[in-house]
Amino acid sequence: MLRPLIALLALVAALFAGAAGARDEATIRKGAEAFLGEDMKIEGIARTGFLGLWEVRIATPEGTRLLYTNDDATHFFIGAVFEAKTQTDLTEQRMRRLNTVRFADLPLNQAFKIVRGKGTRQFAYFSDPRCPYCKKFDQELVKMDDVTVHVFMLPIISPESGPLARAVWCSPDRAKAWLDLTLNNVTPTASGTCPNPIEKNLELGKKFRVNGTPTLILADGQRMSGWKPAPQLSKLLDEAQANK
Repeated sequence: MLRPLIALLALVAALFAGAAGARDEATIRKGAEAFLGEDMKIEGIARTGFLGLWEVRIATPEGTRLLYTNDDATHFFIGAVFEAKTQTDLTEQRMRRLNTVRFADLPLNQAFKIVRGKGTRQFAYFSDPRCPYCKKFDQELVKMDDVTVHVFMLPIISPESGPLARAVWCSPDRAKAWLDLTLNNVTPTASGTCPNPIEKNLELGKKFRVNGTPTLILADGQRMSGWKPAPQLSKLLDEAQANK
């Protein structure tokens, strides 16, 4: 008789815990909505696992952002939380996980390839032909070996970017036309009137909330913005290859 009673009490406790959790999440959502206003979209709410805090995931044009709050949703803050022992930025770690993009979901037929060496390490690269930091990044790429770069042209910087991107795509050798343009300022001579994926790339950028160039997506889905020196990028590619 004792065992069924213990099982029943455990079930009741679990049900109450679930109801309390639901009430807690509802409290957080209500408080967050009041604090953020109607213009901000809440993607999700979860316990953080540290300091008894909750995370509120907010959708922004740049990607998911995190807001932290207490149990009663009376105080909110935005910032980086570090684990002291390992000096790990827990916020950045979480953000990377939330903003990952499955490499297999990328329509690689909308990109052209730059292959160096064997090309076994892969990553996707959203770039604008008028982006100055992309040009710096391309200068680093020529120092690398054993890499395949899938270049998604995303003309968002200036009115000239679109015609240049289309001209690169319509060139007989797209990789050469791109590097001639970004490294040597040689404008491609192709007309740019051939069928091209530029409009689809703009839609893809909106889907993945890529609002700046250069943006990289590594083989393990990790996403990062800004140019990287060749040694640093090489290390990141090795780690991504091991983690994919």
